[in-house]
Amino acid sequence: MNENIKGGRPSKEIHRKRKYQVNIKLMTEEYFTLKARANEAALPINDFVRNSIQNSVVKQRLTPEVNDCIRKLSGMANNLNQIAKRANQVGYEDIRNEYLYLADNIDILINSIKHDC
Repeated sequence: MNENIKGGRPSKEIHRKRKYQVNIKLMTEEYFTLKARANEAALPINDFVRNSIQNSVVKQRLTPEVNDCIRKLSGMANNLNQIAKRANQVGYEDIRNEYLYLADNIDILINSIKHDC
């Protein structure tokens, strides 16, 4: 009579099927950390990992340009320390222009890093 009606669960749509498998190796500490976090979330490990993938945020690595700016900024910080030492020895009025020039360059570099990140 009803030959078209099949028993059981309806078939999943192709984009809903889980057909990919990823195997990873973990150290003992990593495995027990994963297991503990899954237990805290009251989820099986597979569901916990899937939720972690969906909700995680990956931060981009620093570009070579930003690394170069950070290196320059470190050098300027060193120069600023040297200026402060010289200002204590010679007097603040003689070093003021050098300090203002360096402070402007530091501000420019910091703004450059902010725009690149």
